[in-house]
Amino acid sequence: MGAIANDWLPAVGGEFHKEYYRELYTFVRSEYATHVIYPPADDIFNALHLTPLSQVKVVILGQDPYHNAHQAHGLCFSVQPDVRELPPSLVNIFKELHDDVGCTLPNNGCLTSWAQQGVLLLNTVLTVRAHQANSHHGHGWEQFTDAILSAVNAQDRPIVYLLWGSPAQSKAPMLTNPKHLVLKAPHPSPLSAYRGFFGCRHFSKCNAFLEEHGEAPINWQIPNV
Repeated sequence: MGAIANDWLPAVGGEFHKEYYRELYTFVRSEYATHVIYPPADDIFNALHLTPLSQVKVVILGQDPYHNAHQAHGLCFSVQPDVRELPPSLVNIFKELHDDVGCTLPNNGCLTSWAQQGVLLLNTVLTVRAHQANSHHGHGWEQFTDAILSAVNAQDRPIVYLLWGSPAQSKAPMLTNPKHLVLKAPHPSPLSAYRGFFGCRHFSKCNAFLEEHGEAPINWQIPNV
């Protein structure tokens, strides 16, 4: 498990000394030693590395990493840039982006450009066994990522949360800062996207809120590689 070196460390570093995190660390190390685990160990904290706490403008909350080979790289919903067959949820996100703000379909599904603009792409569980969705649920990651959300909630500036699906929306009671905006919609998976994710217009609503409060909007267009 890679280290955290930026301004997230003073915000959440105290978690590393708690009993639950010591147990989580032992569990995750054992899993990497005995099974195929995603993302690669050096990528576990990529969401924090790429989006320092002081730069967070938007939070998109996912559940756990993609569990097929060469997909996950530490950012929720994102895949590595050489992946050509995009996961269905990401395809639906790109469809809504096109309909909402006119983004063209990119030739890749790497969302790093969002992270670099202040979009925290956080899964609530940060590791997974190959081909076993949600297999690391309940081992402590949820407590750690709740600490991350609490640190964001404490920030005294405009921040937008995009909560897609009931697992993400279950975190809404933690998000109590009156300066922040919480947007909710069904999950973009093919099972639920047609129940209200399509047409939710979260991307334009997010940018409108940021601009109204003096923040630069997010350029949602994913560059081709």
